[in-house]
Amino acid sequence: MRRHVIRLLLALLVALTAALGTAPAQAAAPDSPAVTYTNPIAEKRADPHIFKHTDGYYYFTATVPEYHRIVLRRATTIQGLNTASEVTIWTKHSSGVMGAHIWAPEIHYIDGKWYVYFAAGSTSDVWAIRMYVLEGTGANPLTATWTEKGQITTTWESFSLDATTFVVNGVRYLAWAQRNPSENNNTSLFLAKMANPWTITGTPVELSQPTLSWETVGYKVNEGPAVIQHGGKVFMTYSASATDANYCLGMLTASATADLTNAASWTKSSTPVFQSNASTSQYGPGHNSFTTSEDGKSDILVYHDRSYKDISGDPLNDPNRRTRVQKVYWKADGTPDFGIPVADGVTPQRFSSYNFADRFIRHWEYRAKIEANVSPLADSQFRVVTGLAGTGTVSLESANFPGYYLRHKNFEVWVEKNDGTSAFASDASFYQRSGLADSAGVSYESYNYAGRYIRHYNYLLYVQTPATATDRGDATFYAQ
Repeated sequence: MRRHVIRLLLALLVALTAALGTAPAQAAAPDSPAVTYTNPIAEKRADPHIFKHTDGYYYFTATVPEYHRIVLRRATTIQGLNTASEVTIWTKHSSGVMGAHIWAPEIHYIDGKWYVYFAAGSTSDVWAIRMYVLEGTGANPLTATWTEKGQITTTWESFSLDATTFVVNGVRYLAWAQRNPSENNNTSLFLAKMANPWTITGTPVELSQPTLSWETVGYKVNEGPAVIQHGGKVFMTYSASATDANYCLGMLTASATADLTNAASWTKSSTPVFQSNASTSQYGPGHNSFTTSEDGKSDILVYHDRSYKDISGDPLNDPNRRTRVQKVYWKADGTPDFGIPVADGVTPQRFSSYNFADRFIRHWEYRAKIEANVSPLADSQFRVVTGLAGTGTVSLESANFPGYYLRHKNFEVWVEKNDGTSAFASDASFYQRSGLADSAGVSYESYNYAGRYIRHYNYLLYVQTPATATDRGDATFYAQ
């Protein structure tokens, strides 16, 4: 009898909970909320480097297509760099070393001074590329006094470029690309500790050489190292192959507590982590750097690419590489997911469920659902654009299927190609509202069925009228 009473009470409690519409425990708002930018950030600027300084400014430098000077811009926002005035801080020598092929500048602030690392050839041999350093004194590097600190000396007097510096556990390192005379390739990646901002110390270690098929198309290249740290790991991205549409990013990974000057501490990705994408018309993404968003909560990938695949003549003579940015996402295992180079225009977002924090809106065989650990990442990215039904509404365009939008049919939500009809435009347009369960989130009300919202039910998306707290939670998402 006692067991029967307990079972009856439990049944009543479940029924009461359902009747009251008690929602699952609220998911915490994401630590890294959505950030959006409009690409490209800068036309005809390759090998981009954006440095976020403590003075509230972003500083931007890049290779100019004439290969003859070093330029700087600054702005308080990443997007602001697009229209910021540009200053030339240094011009190539008229003769001798540092007289040709001024490439890949990076700007850093170290121990109270500014430093620009760059590569340059000589007027007597434009391919005698070596690494050099400028030192700037003054709060604002655009108006600083710059002095040449000279060439960075390495093991060999050979083709070397793309110096970058970073600190792990209080130790400053220099990473770069150089031709090892004993290898049959163009460049490999090297690392050394630094005695000061223009001098390495100890014996450099070779971290990687181009041996995989995707590293050796056109040229055998590992170059353009860039470092980002996360969750006790050090990730070094690098560029591979020729600088046309085959250009792509690989990645090395090490523990932050390991001996970074031991090549065995690093593991190379077996496939590219970022590469050309025909659907978004982005080709040859590479030579990246990293920065952080204005609120400091998101990591940002900075890189160059072209908007077309076919190049006439030598890619080095094509001036149309341009600077672009997009958010870096982090997988559950702590590794970065760069996704695909997104289409020009506004960058996409991801939308996590209010009551299932690890699940994101995604498309699978064109049906919209929520799911955790989405792969490929772009299946869960959508551009929030002006609604197809007109001003006042928004539409959510698939990142990896441009021209395809979230739309409802028979109140189910699918990702389908815009057929140009007014019916499609209405079905694919929504009013963006504050989250029904949390004003920090977002909810999407159907344009042509007032009171119906995008919500998930059994993990599939529908447009329905939310009646309970659970329903309202199902119709609330966080933009990431």
